[in-house]
Amino acid sequence: MPSTKRLAAGAIAAALGVTTLAACGGSDGKKASGEVGGSGSKTVTLVSHDSFNASDPVLKAFTAQTGYTVKVLKSGDAGAALNQEILTKGSPRGDVFFGVDNTLLSRALDNGIFTPYEAKGMDRVPADVQLDKDKHRVTPVDTGDICVNYDKKYFADKKLAPPQSFDDLIKPEYKDLLVTENVATSSPGLGFMLGSVATYGDTGWQDYWKKLKANGVKVVDGWEQAYNTDFSGSAGGKKAKGDRPLVVSYASSPPAEVIYADPKPTEAPTGVATGTCFRQTEFAGLLKGAKNEAGGKALLDFLISKKFQEDMPLQMFVDPVAKDAAVPPEFTKFGAKITNSATVAPDKIAKNRDQWVKTWSSLVLK
Repeated sequence: MPSTKRLAAGAIAAALGVTTLAACGGSDGKKASGEVGGSGSKTVTLVSHDSFNASDPVLKAFTAQTGYTVKVLKSGDAGAALNQEILTKGSPRGDVFFGVDNTLLSRALDNGIFTPYEAKGMDRVPADVQLDKDKHRVTPVDTGDICVNYDKKYFADKKLAPPQSFDDLIKPEYKDLLVTENVATSSPGLGFMLGSVATYGDTGWQDYWKKLKANGVKVVDGWEQAYNTDFSGSAGGKKAKGDRPLVVSYASSPPAEVIYADPKPTEAPTGVATGTCFRQTEFAGLLKGAKNEAGGKALLDFLISKKFQEDMPLQMFVDPVAKDAAVPPEFTKFGAKITNSATVAPDKIAKNRDQWVKTWSSLVLK
């Protein structure tokens, strides 16, 4: 989840171009495979969107285990980062790409940017997130849910029950309360639209958005403006005097509101409308033409290891895919358990995404 802290860190990393997140491993570090790639490099480069993060102790553990140092090349948002790898296909900028999700997966696979590799430990990953399980061109790493969040104080003060479903959002009592992101420019905006497609079908979703527009939905360019400016329930929104008590964000946003608060509240100030969620799954893959293929394979193994999976939630505010990875208590205490997240098959997204975005734009922005 793009929290304020991670956005700030990501902006610095993007300005610098490359961020090295682990020191060189000591010469006495045990190498898992006994090799360091065709180029003899002891560095493995992970190309990613700006939101990748991992703790130093965890990356140093990888170095100690394998002898490889991780270098992270952050490349903007997920779509921009993927487009750069497509343009450099066969001569990649790194060894592993992280951050392609199920809304963009078909674009990566159709362009053939990955070398198949079945990461060690895939038996610990549920089959429903292994969207390329027959060919193993990508490895699932995390999941997250795009959901409407609500300002608890607003609804308590108004003595109004917060919405819980897509249907609720078009009811008159929630008129002029929702802010969402532009589908053409924002990942959570696109996910929310795909959730409506999954809920109302190939033709019904357009009628739904007509009703949502008539009910006063506000559309802004991206998550930062929606969540930290217009949404009345977030710390940033309170400072900005945001006047929208409903926002499209993430199921992990309430825990983040608590973790980053000083002093920490005993209860999250925001809640999740659990019937409005769309499931995102993020993947990593070994880039075709990688200079350090052995290091890349070792890194893919590590990304689904218990150590990395348990570190990841509080670094990136996403859920682990490994069944043996424990979820942080903050997620359980302050977050919402999503059991009915909507999904759309990647091949269907690939076939219809561009037209859906055009249709949405003509319905909502004009």
